[in-house]
Amino acid sequence: MIFKRVSFWALAVSIVVQPLLLNQALADRIKDLTSVAGARPNQLIGYGLVVGLQGTGDKDKISFTAQSLKKVLDRLGVDVDGPISNYDLFSRGVANLAYDKSKLDNVASVLVTATLPPFAKPGQAVDVNVATIGLATSLRGGNLVLTELRGADGQIYALAQGPLTTTGIEVNAAGSEINIGVPTTARVPNGALVERAVETPFGESEFVVLNAHQTDFTTVSAISDAINEKFGVGTASALDARSVAVRAPQSLPERVGFLSMIENIDVIPGEPKARVVVNSRTGTVVISRTVKVTAAAVTQGSLSVSIAATNEVVQPQAGLLGGGGEAVEVQNADIEVTEEVNPMFLFQPGVDLRDIVEAVNQVGASPSSLIAILEALKSSGSLRAELLVI
Repeated sequence: MIFKRVSFWALAVSIVVQPLLLNQALADRIKDLTSVAGARPNQLIGYGLVVGLQGTGDKDKISFTAQSLKKVLDRLGVDVDGPISNYDLFSRGVANLAYDKSKLDNVASVLVTATLPPFAKPGQAVDVNVATIGLATSLRGGNLVLTELRGADGQIYALAQGPLTTTGIEVNAAGSEINIGVPTTARVPNGALVERAVETPFGESEFVVLNAHQTDFTTVSAISDAINEKFGVGTASALDARSVAVRAPQSLPERVGFLSMIENIDVIPGEPKARVVVNSRTGTVVISRTVKVTAAAVTQGSLSVSIAATNEVVQPQAGLLGGGGEAVEVQNADIEVTEEVNPMFLFQPGVDLRDIVEAVNQVGASPSSLIAILEALKSSGSLRAELLVI
């Protein structure tokens, strides 16, 4: 009797605990599903020079490289009276081979880009990307000269400088060439220092707006309900399929702590939209779990034609008078047509991802054939999903 009672309670506890564990496995934090409106990164760009290259620079064929180097030297107090490269000579109509040694082989003009993260403060370091815009063949071993990074408003938000890190290699020898990676791009880890902070409306408005990463009414509604359940009805309201407005404290420290509690709330998001993504270059196909197919019959096969040619020499028979003829070349062609016989498979109404994969694997379809099957299903109206070909 005691054993039966214990078994009953164990069964009851398992019935209650299993759904809770399932919900925890499917739940995501609000911080992983949304971002705060106004707290956004900003793109920065600048023009600079890379020096210290081992003969892989722009040489004297890029005019603005020589002009930029002249301006840099002028700002440093170096008085450059004569030509700095052969470009200056040719622009004046003068050709002098004495300047062949100053071709700027070790200098390259580059564009410098960086992403300023939200709430970045002056003095913080950000990574920098560097790419050539001239004829430089490699940035390996180079050093970026102090470069101003500007935002879309034209203001300077960061200054970049430092040694470049590149993984690309290009080697030429005896007519052979080996390329590994892209040597004309590089990075400077923590190479830019923030000089100006970007103003945000985070602490000014009465509401804080949370923007969902995916446009989905179900997810936005779940986020709003979870916040109201924890902090009271009326704290949050869904604005549309993308945004949730949250009434936040006016004091900035309290607002930060309030959002810290909100972003750690667990929410079960809505099911993603049924979608099939096809990469036509690599043959990769990704099918989401919610993809359905209506009733359809599909067959997959290929027709191949092979032609084999054989060359033969024919010797003519001797004539009546004993004279012999000339040998003649004859070309024979054998044509063979073969067609693979693959079984036709039938999709029942409402089949899911597993049924689709099993059916396609049964006929041994290649990635290209699978793409053709999916496109045909979409054209026929049987594929209940969005087909994206990238």
